[in-house]
Amino acid sequence: MDKASPDCPYPGCFFCVMKEGNPSKRRASILKFFRDLPSQDDDGQVLPISGLWNTAMAHPNDPEFIELGIFECMSALIWKGLKNRRWLSHDQNIYIPYYAAHIIGSYTMNMEEFAESAVHAGVIPPLVELLRGRLTWVEQRVAVRALGHLATYTSTFPSVASHGEILEVAIQLAMSSLEIVYSHFYQYVDRRLSYHCDLLTRGMGGVEMESRKAEEWASQLQCWSLQLINCFAFKPEFLPTICKPEFLVKLPGMWGGLVNENSPAGIGLLRTICHHKIGRGSVASCPGIIEALVNIACSSDDWQYMAIDCLLWLLQDPSTCHKVIDKAVPALVDLAEITTLGDHKKLGDTIVNVLQECLQSQGTGRSSVSNRTKELIEELLSSRQRLKWEKNIPKEDLHIKQAAALVVKLEGNSLFSSGNIAGAASKYSEALSLCPMRSKKERVVLYSNRAQCHLLLQQPLAAISDATRALCLHNPLNCHAKSLWRRAQAYDMLGLAKESLLDAILFINECSQSNDPDLSLRQNKVPDYAERLVKKQMRAAWLFREAAIKLGGVHCEGDAGDMYGQDTDDSEWETASESDIGNDGRDEMGDEDDDDSEWKNEDERKAKFKKPSMKDIKHGFNVQLTEDEP
Repeated sequence: MDKASPDCPYPGCFFCVMKEGNPSKRRASILKFFRDLPSQDDDGQVLPISGLWNTAMAHPNDPEFIELGIFECMSALIWKGLKNRRWLSHDQNIYIPYYAAHIIGSYTMNMEEFAESAVHAGVIPPLVELLRGRLTWVEQRVAVRALGHLATYTSTFPSVASHGEILEVAIQLAMSSLEIVYSHFYQYVDRRLSYHCDLLTRGMGGVEMESRKAEEWASQLQCWSLQLINCFAFKPEFLPTICKPEFLVKLPGMWGGLVNENSPAGIGLLRTICHHKIGRGSVASCPGIIEALVNIACSSDDWQYMAIDCLLWLLQDPSTCHKVIDKAVPALVDLAEITTLGDHKKLGDTIVNVLQECLQSQGTGRSSVSNRTKELIEELLSSRQRLKWEKNIPKEDLHIKQAAALVVKLEGNSLFSSGNIAGAASKYSEALSLCPMRSKKERVVLYSNRAQCHLLLQQPLAAISDATRALCLHNPLNCHAKSLWRRAQAYDMLGLAKESLLDAILFINECSQSNDPDLSLRQNKVPDYAERLVKKQMRAAWLFREAAIKLGGVHCEGDAGDMYGQDTDDSEWETASESDIGNDGRDEMGDEDDDDSEWKNEDERKAKFKKPSMKDIKHGFNVQLTEDEP
């Protein structure tokens, strides 16, 4: 062990040990290395630890180092860094606690038996110290990651939970993590700790790269804090601590920016909370949360189904139904024709059944339903009966009804072209009442056309409702380009930046991939008006926006976000709706006067506008559009 290779001047070099050909000698040498390392003060210790970090990342399920004492070694090194600041500041030892906590998190990520070994090795107390912020936020990030993995397993959760402060600290960290990273790293470039910069970009990035990585790491710090809290949320005894209004109301907004595609963020934690009666009671008592759930449920967010689940569970609980029914029902009625959403099969049928139960409970005195809510449910049930009735009538009669609906729709188009928007909307409503329920493509067009009318009439809520119905009818779900664009504009009118951004990005994707003749000229291009809306909403949904406003940072006005297009002016962007009235009803994406921003190639366009967490935009689809849409 103590003999270095001829080319290596360091006795006991870890890398020389790893080259040992004799397996038994190699294991004995590694065992001694892990046992002796924490007590050594030699320079160069960070090199073997960074090597162990790479090994842990590449082979997290390999048991060799676990059996030889790596957890005991990493735990001791964290304690050493916490207690011996002289040693921590010497050479490159400042990196060691970070790498040590990261190694623990990697080896406990997948294997419960490894997590049990880590707990027995005493890793939790030093990780808790890092979680408290005894060093800096970068160590908090890896500590909360490791503790989150340990809390995942049934056998090790009690050991994590026995440290009562972990949950409280995690909650505070979830609420303040973005502000912490903004104030301690992002806001002042000249105050950035050099080792933070090196960890974020491995020494390969400048200020811009460091800023981008800081946003990603801040988002991970928040999301991993939420995942740790989520482990506690499955246990009813911890819900009173979690379900405090000041924390709950922030959860819908903890969406992770444009990174962390595998994390459900705040909405995932809300879904866990709503599993239990205690949690549902707390959620139902916060009107702002219900409104946020409605917005997410009626959006193209990847976690749309989680918001729908929450609303359905709240309605099925007699103790919460009356508190949420008037806000939840309008949204769920709009979503009632969804067939499949993720793993949810026949989701629309589930929605209808729950709403029917709510209506029936009105007669039992268990809930109170407003007249408007009652009418919406009754209309939905009536449309379901209409669908069943249509199955038994001759096809010729259905064709007659469809033709009649087409005539009325064309009348609506004519009124729209002449500027009579209210009259057009009325005609589209009449056409919907005539159109057979099974004629989904025609109904998609009618709802989308009426949504356009509502936009021009400055009725964003009605526009969202109709666009959502069109998107739910469309197959695949959330892929009808015009409805996405119209809903994006409606969300913008209401100041819902995230929802508008997601729809606008999906619209750009559909526009670029469509084979529709009206869109053929748009191939490999981004419509100028869509580009401007995306830039606007990315500014509004910027991860550090609230922190910057609170802390008085100049970046909140756009100085820092070249990546989000802050180089453009903030003048009012022309909506497609505004140009429609003067182009004789031509589609907004076919307006020849639009000044398109052309990209060099498709990859460049996708690189700028792709939202990594939107799995939907990875799938190409040729959007079916009719040429007589306004």
